[in-house]
Amino acid sequence: MTGNVVADKSYRTSGILLHPTSLPGRFGIGSLGTEAHRFIDWLADSGQKIWQILPLGPTDFSHSPYQCYSAYAGNQDLIDLDGLVSLGLLTGDQLLPAKAFPLESVDYKIVRKFREPHLQKAFNRFRETGGFGWDDYLRFWEENNWWLDAWSLFYACRKNIKAKDWSFWEEGLTKRKPESLYRYYRLYRDDVEYQRFLQFIFFKQWVALKRYANSREIKIFGDIPLYVSFDSADVWANQDIFLLDESKKPVSVGGVPPDYFSETGQLWGNPLFDWKELQKRNYDWWIARLHFNLNLFDLIRIDHFRGFESFWAVPYGEKTAINGEWLKAEGDAVLDILRSQIGYLPIIAEDLGTITEEVHQLRKKYNLPGMKVLQFAFSSDGKNEHLPHNFDTDFAAYTGTHDNDTTAGWLKKLKGAERDNLRHYFGTTTTDHWKMIRAVLGSTAKMAVIPVQDLLGLDSSARMNTPGTIESNWKWRLTDLADLTECGEKLKALTNLYNR
Repeated sequence: MTGNVVADKSYRTSGILLHPTSLPGRFGIGSLGTEAHRFIDWLADSGQKIWQILPLGPTDFSHSPYQCYSAYAGNQDLIDLDGLVSLGLLTGDQLLPAKAFPLESVDYKIVRKFREPHLQKAFNRFRETGGFGWDDYLRFWEENNWWLDAWSLFYACRKNIKAKDWSFWEEGLTKRKPESLYRYYRLYRDDVEYQRFLQFIFFKQWVALKRYANSREIKIFGDIPLYVSFDSADVWANQDIFLLDESKKPVSVGGVPPDYFSETGQLWGNPLFDWKELQKRNYDWWIARLHFNLNLFDLIRIDHFRGFESFWAVPYGEKTAINGEWLKAEGDAVLDILRSQIGYLPIIAEDLGTITEEVHQLRKKYNLPGMKVLQFAFSSDGKNEHLPHNFDTDFAAYTGTHDNDTTAGWLKKLKGAERDNLRHYFGTTTTDHWKMIRAVLGSTAKMAVIPVQDLLGLDSSARMNTPGTIESNWKWRLTDLADLTECGEKLKALTNLYNR
């Protein structure tokens, strides 16, 4: 592919935001299999160059990709079961659901109840046939044991020990004393090896999918949450780099103060980094995390980039994010080390919300594109930074993100001055999703990304996430890739028109 979507300011490109769980598929959830490959074909045929996804980690009870049990492990929900047949670990007649799955949403409880026995059968077959001696497994273990060792034991302990989180485990295990780690490894060895198998399969399938995308000149745009979950292998294995008290509970937690999305702010509850301790380690945890993700993806978005410059610290136990304070972070030092190692940084900074001049300067220092969202553009006058005529080139422009309502849903609910500003801007009393898409594609932003729900003009029922809530999020699915055929032709025409 000619040009670079991050480093080359003259290179204009566009793509689609769709998380793999939202792909069609016969087992109730999208996967890394056939439908993902077909979607890549559709992207290429529609003139697109980018497939943006959400984080790929194993999710907690909320199913949020931004609350994962590991910053490195892959989500086993995404493993393609048909791919296990291809490997000889399952037979086709074993994959016959007793009843049909919902088409338009993911019922995670039903999906996992169906998938788990099949994954276990595949693991048993893998072990029986000497899979742990396969050359590609041994290579995977050699390259990933630095995180996989802790993750697989964390997974096994969490599955078998009935406790709220790892801080309630017995002291030796909580403090990761070598004798305790060995004892629990022996005790839960089957579950440890099972998880290592799942991770091997996940990454085997992911690497094949990314290789296929690149062969079709599609770049995979990944996502890194700034924070990690407290109940995660990352915090358990790296307690010194997080602000924890003597009982291993967070001193303060992350979030943002009241903003566009919430009058009480967003209380995420993630533990905060001990930047002084990270400095002593030369920021090795962050550098390893960024390198890992840059190997997985062609470019990455750092979610809540503001937290790389300063972060909102809310005392542990608060019910909302209203009471907190801004504290200084050292993302500058992290980015400086990374740039010295790899040169240009294929990173997009999520800089939405209330952003200070210091954050803008940090982004610009490392030539990181920021983000603009058209749905935010009509709450004020013509100086609004999210209006296309105010964009600089070094931005990725969106109609909306995974945290927004669908554009069709948003347009339907628009009222008052915001609705008047929208009509005045477009010079018409009727504005549909295609006018919004055209405005983003025609902007000077060097990258334009459209959520697939907006491309299809879907209403609020197709919304992916409503910040500050737990119910009904992360479940939406595309029913059939054939639904994209007609809008793909229109998208390709606009992509060519606007030189993307």
